[in-house]
Amino acid sequence: MSSVIVPAVMLGVFAGVSVSSALGAVFEGKSAAFGPSNPFYAKSALPFEAPPFDRIKDGDYEPAIEAGMAEELKEIDAIADNSAAPTFENTVVAMEKTGALFQRAMAAFDGVTGANTNPELERVQKELAPKLAAHRDAIYLNTKLFGRVAAVYEARASLKLSPEGLRLVEVRYRDFVHAGANLSDAEKEKLKKLNEEESTLSNGFRSKVLAATKDAAYATTDKAALAGLTAADLSGAEAAAKERKKEGYVLPLQNTTQQPVLSSLSVRATRQAVFDASWTRTERGMRTIRERRLHGWRSCGRRRGNCWGMTAMRVGSSKTRWRRRRRVR
Repeated sequence: MSSVIVPAVMLGVFAGVSVSSALGAVFEGKSAAFGPSNPFYAKSALPFEAPPFDRIKDGDYEPAIEAGMAEELKEIDAIADNSAAPTFENTVVAMEKTGALFQRAMAAFDGVTGANTNPELERVQKELAPKLAAHRDAIYLNTKLFGRVAAVYEARASLKLSPEGLRLVEVRYRDFVHAGANLSDAEKEKLKKLNEEESTLSNGFRSKVLAATKDAAYATTDKAALAGLTAADLSGAEAAAKERKKEGYVLPLQNTTQQPVLSSLSVRATRQAVFDASWTRTERGMRTIRERRLHGWRSCGRRRGNCWGMTAMRVGSSKTRWRRRRRVR
């Protein structure tokens, strides 16, 4: 089962229709371009079902993910609407078997965007962020589905489950509760909107940090400043400069403070310049953006906490701590 979310504003359109069914209809409409020609359409034949990256194009991810969300919501609806009494097999195990297409596409997409993104993939991330949040809510805030999970959880001691099965039931129940399944309908609606807002803020901040890191790359036209680099390193620096339409050489920064290239550069001034660029990469026009994003996160976090009847003890630290005003089972 996935842990994924459609903008909350869409939810009010589907009066009288289950949220998962409504979202499934939306995703189905948007995944019309998905078909057998898409590399994610069927399981990969490679060892360990590794993604066939030689066949995957940037335009393949979005329709596959959209289709995967629609497919998973259909599977979830079938479990939630099952007329048979809830059991470990027809509820918890069945949930584990949902979302195969979605997981195939998302695993590859997350890997590529985390290692080798580009403007097109950035656009897809931006488009999908609130939808993934809505998708997750459509599953974890599904009242009928949670009712079945809770029934299995309450009866777990008498089901003679294996240690693994018992752990799975407890983890899945906890996941639902932590996602807000025990909240009132009004609180759930508030939470959906806040989850969408948080996902948009998070993705926007990630994009800004990525852009700042790219802009902070070290550039020079003096080959001597790069003494110590191998011929392959210099060739790569030249290619990076051409890609950015600059003269000379460019050393792109990794998303770490200590850059791997520092161990090879023999000119101290160059090492200093590269280190300084890395150390201050998110200070280049980012301070105001960062402060605004953090303010948005703080506000969003406080409001999300209020849905559970919690208040922040300390907000803005590396780990926000919460004090409960009332216990959520």
